[in-house]
Amino acid sequence: MSEDKAALGREMIGKLCGNPNAVDSMPGDIGRYTIEHLFGDVWQGKDMAVEERSLVTCTVLTALGRESELKFHFPGAKRLGIPREKLLSMIAHVAHYAGWPRAMGALRVLNEVWPEGE
Repeated sequence: MSEDKAALGREMIGKLCGNPNAVDSMPGDIGRYTIEHLFGDVWQGKDMAVEERSLVTCTVLTALGRESELKFHFPGAKRLGIPREKLLSMIAHVAHYAGWPRAMGALRVLNEVWPEGE
């Protein structure tokens, strides 16, 4: 594992979930790819701010109906300062392109991990 990319990856994971070691339970190469490549390289790009990457990630996960992954990324968006209202607007927008059931799943997750009024 590239020490520089691993360090950057762990720092980004820490920004998103408050624990830089949160994905250490992932075995072997998938754990290394997640830390070094995904969070240590892809999330480090200079063409988009980290907040934009977070919103794009939440949007894609909503469109794909990936509720388990949204449980990681919605709180990450909150930690990055993305307003809950912006996530609600994104969910409403995605509903028209990816389907109401997927949007309702994302809304359930958002309400679970970031209750209204919090």
